[in-house]
Amino acid sequence: MKITGIRTFLMQVGSPDLETRQTVPVPKSAQPFGGTRNWLFLKIDTDEGITGIGECSGWPRVVETAIKDLAPLLIGEDPAHIEKLWQKMAIAMMGHGMLGTVGGGAVTGIDMALWDIKGKVLGVPVWNLLGGKLRDRIPIYSHANTVEKALSLKNRGIKALKCGGVSDPVRKVAMLRDAVGDEMDIAIDLHGPPWMTPADACRLVRKLEPYELLWVEDPIAPDNVEGYRRIRDAAHIPLAAGERTATIFGERQLIEEELVDVIQPDTGRAGGITQMKKIAAMAEAHHIQVAPHSGSLGPVAEYAALHLLASIPNALILERIDDDWEGRKHTIVPHPVQEGGSLAVPNGPGLGCDIDEEFVARFPSDGNVSIPVQESGGAYAPGTYGERLYVQTRLSRRHYFNA
Repeated sequence: MKITGIRTFLMQVGSPDLETRQTVPVPKSAQPFGGTRNWLFLKIDTDEGITGIGECSGWPRVVETAIKDLAPLLIGEDPAHIEKLWQKMAIAMMGHGMLGTVGGGAVTGIDMALWDIKGKVLGVPVWNLLGGKLRDRIPIYSHANTVEKALSLKNRGIKALKCGGVSDPVRKVAMLRDAVGDEMDIAIDLHGPPWMTPADACRLVRKLEPYELLWVEDPIAPDNVEGYRRIRDAAHIPLAAGERTATIFGERQLIEEELVDVIQPDTGRAGGITQMKKIAAMAEAHHIQVAPHSGSLGPVAEYAALHLLASIPNALILERIDDDWEGRKHTIVPHPVQEGGSLAVPNGPGLGCDIDEEFVARFPSDGNVSIPVQESGGAYAPGTYGERLYVQTRLSRRHYFNA
């Protein structure tokens, strides 16, 4: 079998339904969906008529160009040799510097599609190729920043939620815990930059200790890895990070120095199923759990995450926003089966899914860059919104750090 071509499918979609994340105005054609989020899928064709599907994140509009640049390296190759092709792509990109999330995103979609082909050739699900299945269902969590949304999730049987943003985080967590009681796990995502210095993060996580959180996510900028050690020493609360880096090399320090309790590789840009499996194994050796990031991803990456989490012992939970955009369920065939707080592990050959190409083509990409918050969101210190700082020490500290 030989690879004959790679096709890409880029689409404009809606934004996550998060009250704290708002985007800049978008082109007219994207207005019905309210955001600048893009999903990028690809298909690898072979001379035997078997096609593999994958998904890429990490700035999808730019990643699409990277895929087209890599494609000639793969034409004529046997898709069965996944590790060999991964290494070939990594070496080809090495001259541009570290992989980063753009290179990682390109390799991820291709790698995912290669696993899909292998599963289809052998007639087995991808989880079977990864060592077999430990569990039939994967627990999920969703997002809520209001009492109404949190109770809606609870009524649907979802047993964990994550809130976001840095405007009054202690008050928000206290409000949500009071609403849902002890029956639901709560996590909070502080979104990394530009919100926190390590000193501020230490103060904040200590304030959050009484609420028994599932984790505090990205409390500081991802490039300030040393800062995680300060936070670890300051408070007894689970820390989570890892969505903004790619490959085992990007996740290595967080794992090997045990700076986090939960590692969160992004299923669309971590380097593919090949790398996700290695990251999980590294984490297992350090008693670290795996909870893949997928809050902004499309449904193909979700399928890939289900196969991975079914096959690794240190799987914790999967992020899922199933009500962010009505078009999500029309993009994928079949739609994942959710019952209450979990998703069924797919059993079809390969990944077990496909996209509706005609539906995807109806939503061409217009833009893929957004400003995360508006001034009213309260993330920046008063009077500093126009500065758009990457790192900022908090002002009005007495109010901010006290519920």
